[in-house]
Amino acid sequence: MTLDAAAVTGWFREHARDLPWRRPGFSAWGTLISELMLQQTQVARVVPVVEEWLRRWPTPADLAAASQADVLRAWGRLGYPRRALALHACAAAIAERHGNRVPEDVDELLALPGVGDYTARAVAVFAHGGRHPVVDTNVRRVLARAVDGVAQPAAPSARRDLPAMSALLPEDLEEQRLFNAGMMEIGAVLCTARAPRCDECPLRRSCAWRAAGSPAHDGPPVRRQPRFEGSDRQRRGRVMAELRASDVPLTEAELARAVPEAARILEGLERDGLAARAEGGWALPA
Repeated sequence: MTLDAAAVTGWFREHARDLPWRRPGFSAWGTLISELMLQQTQVARVVPVVEEWLRRWPTPADLAAASQADVLRAWGRLGYPRRALALHACAAAIAERHGNRVPEDVDELLALPGVGDYTARAVAVFAHGGRHPVVDTNVRRVLARAVDGVAQPAAPSARRDLPAMSALLPEDLEEQRLFNAGMMEIGAVLCTARAPRCDECPLRRSCAWRAAGSPAHDGPPVRRQPRFEGSDRQRRGRVMAELRASDVPLTEAELARAVPEAARILEGLERDGLAARAEGGWALPA
């Protein structure tokens, strides 16, 4: 079976969620911010933060001029705050190297701090209208099921995944943009990892996995996200919340009252550039 690209684009036109970065006139800078924020973070949590960042820092130069402390406070509870520092560095690079304009070329995008294969192509396609395959976790799962007929994708491989998606792209630039976005949307809301809604999927008539009877995954165990409760990720988040909420340095003892293992957590945050020793204790980096 072959994947029905027209079914994907037709469905997306009718059913796409109304998200800020999909609206006409949304800036390339906003697209880059949203793509970095959306990594491992739910859409509903990202939307208000993206909108607030663009009000506060409408251009890369505006963000580059902000302090790291302000950027980390504005990041709030999105998680994985090293992404905030990457965005800050990315903004400085765009302002200095590209005249405050987000580049269109994939290689130039890849040279920016914090920008990888997926983000570079997503910005090139969704912000600038370029023709490139955009492959995230959701797209890989749709390709595995609809094209390969298996329940779960193999480990990520740019050498395999990008050509597989590229071979399916419509020739028309607008159609390929919609196809890229539609495949992501199908994976996010219909062809989910644990509870696919096959009866609602526009690919149900051409899906190789459905045609085979939706066989169970028979490969290596799918890696699951470790539990958050009681993890160092949770402890790091609590320490960061304390630092964000304070206008003055906090002592290790004060932080330990909130997070018993604060001393060890602070060492890791310092290595990652997320916390700094200050007179009187610990604070966000300047």
